[in-house]
Amino acid sequence: MEAEHTEILEFLRRFEPWSRLPEEAIAGIASKIEVRYFKAGSVILSFGEPIRDLHLIRSGVVEIYRRTGDLYNRLSEGDMFGQLGLLMNGRVRFPATAVEDTLVYFLPEPEFTALFQGYDAFADYVEVEDRTRLHQAVSLHQDANRLMTSRVRKLISRPPVSLPASATVGEAAVTMTEQSVSSLLVVRSEAAPGLSGILTDRDLRTRVIAAGLSYDAPLTEVMSDRLITVDANQFVFEAMLLMLRHNIHHLPVLSRGQPEGVIALSDIVQYESQNSLFVVGRIFRCQTLEELQQLTPDVHSCFIRMVNEDANSHMIGSAMAVIGRSFKQRLLELAEESLGPPPVPYCFLALGSMARDEQLIVTDQDNALILDDSFDPALHDDYFRKLAAFVSDGLATLGYTYCTGGIMATNDRWRQPMKVWRSYFSEWIELPTPEGLLNSSIFFDLDGVAGQVAWAEELNAFVAAKSARSERFLGCMARNALNRTPPLGFFKNFVLERDGEHKNSINLKRRGTAPLSDLIRVHALAAGSTAQNSFDRLNDAITAGVVARDTGPEIRDALEFISMVRIRHQAARLENGETPDNNVRPDDLTHFERRSLKDAFQVLSNGQNYLKFRYQSGRG
Repeated sequence: MEAEHTEILEFLRRFEPWSRLPEEAIAGIASKIEVRYFKAGSVILSFGEPIRDLHLIRSGVVEIYRRTGDLYNRLSEGDMFGQLGLLMNGRVRFPATAVEDTLVYFLPEPEFTALFQGYDAFADYVEVEDRTRLHQAVSLHQDANRLMTSRVRKLISRPPVSLPASATVGEAAVTMTEQSVSSLLVVRSEAAPGLSGILTDRDLRTRVIAAGLSYDAPLTEVMSDRLITVDANQFVFEAMLLMLRHNIHHLPVLSRGQPEGVIALSDIVQYESQNSLFVVGRIFRCQTLEELQQLTPDVHSCFIRMVNEDANSHMIGSAMAVIGRSFKQRLLELAEESLGPPPVPYCFLALGSMARDEQLIVTDQDNALILDDSFDPALHDDYFRKLAAFVSDGLATLGYTYCTGGIMATNDRWRQPMKVWRSYFSEWIELPTPEGLLNSSIFFDLDGVAGQVAWAEELNAFVAAKSARSERFLGCMARNALNRTPPLGFFKNFVLERDGEHKNSINLKRRGTAPLSDLIRVHALAAGSTAQNSFDRLNDAITAGVVARDTGPEIRDALEFISMVRIRHQAARLENGETPDNNVRPDDLTHFERRSLKDAFQVLSNGQNYLKFRYQSGRG
């Protein structure tokens, strides 16, 4: 054996996980390793570049960074790096720089993969052992994205510019000019600085100058008083989603209920591409259905870009849901322009994944209409039937396929007054039948899109209060949530589709994210939660003690990991010019992803077993 190989062999024997390997395996590795020298201050790995070797420090010090530039770790003799890039997608996940003169052993990817697949001790060491492995896989994405870790407070560059409600439009214009700001907060008074409204440049143009209003008019006549605000401690991505959902460019920031500042669209730019914000803005500028159709490629590009920038499932699902809501809102506006104003007030509902902020590219449309209790079918239903058809047909042309189960406002049954909806929900909870339980799993995920959106909040509160008091209903919902099981066999092998178009694949929605959402919904109902998003529901269930604090994070990580595998699969098919779907072939995944996917499915299986134990009153 050459002297150099002998030295490498002796070095490997001193450190884990190499010391756990058989002697012949270590000897084989030593013969494959190459040595490279890096001068202090030189870059070893750059984010996103291809990686083809495992890196092992022979001597020296190396600093590992997040893509944001923040220091992640400092490594020295015997430490390895680069393994996460090799396990995931062959790209550098964490940049690396030599702090001092450093020697690095390079082990080629084929040898690394052979060790990973052939020796459990090596794989466990690399992945992080047991229950923490799945969390490590999930954290990999969150660590790389500043949107998940930065607070809104960091975006505030100056104290808020404000005037009391008694001030005039002219005074506001002068103040905004002197302070070089595009918005101004309106407070009740200098003595009681509670927030009353906001005035923007656009308000001055449209409500003052264009309307010929006197500059002596009070601010209360022109300000926007239906305020959307964000707390200073919320995350930047939450502020971004508020701007997306409400199509606004200025967002007041509150701390302890008092104004701390205002963030604008320009403040978000450094944290997130404007792509998704621009898509929503363009939706509301479209004048025809044909113009809306032309935005479909932009929606796909937005989805792909968020995936490539390591956004997590909540951010992607929320952004796609906001885009879907915006399409519905604009279609409703176009419908009213064509049909005239509605004869009675209404609320257009989004159901399912859109209501939960978990929508992806592959989705159908689930919607309904709540009508005012003064609704008279003979007088009013013709209008709302046409309104529903306009929106439903429009959504279908935009890629939101018709619901095969007929859960759409075009169905007479799902276009009803508020009193009928309350009777529906009462009957489903008090007298649970198979059909009623199915309807509950669909309609208990609801969100008001347009019109009297407060009606949706009333129904949510009604469901939460009534369900939490009905053990029988919760038991039946729990039993119903067991209908879709994870695709694991007796020996924890994947159970695949046996024939048809999707042979040898797993439907990650039907066998993964959907049953997890069902499971979480039951716990949330038991906790009396009014949240819609599955992650928010899970947090409420943990806080209420319905889900154990050590179990809740496992469920969260399982949902996140399965969702991200599904999301990346859809994005890859879009980039390849293929039709996206939910069917993933395990052979197309890395060993790391397959192993983590099994961990996630096992968490789902354990969660379903707990449902049987926790809600037994639904039997019989």
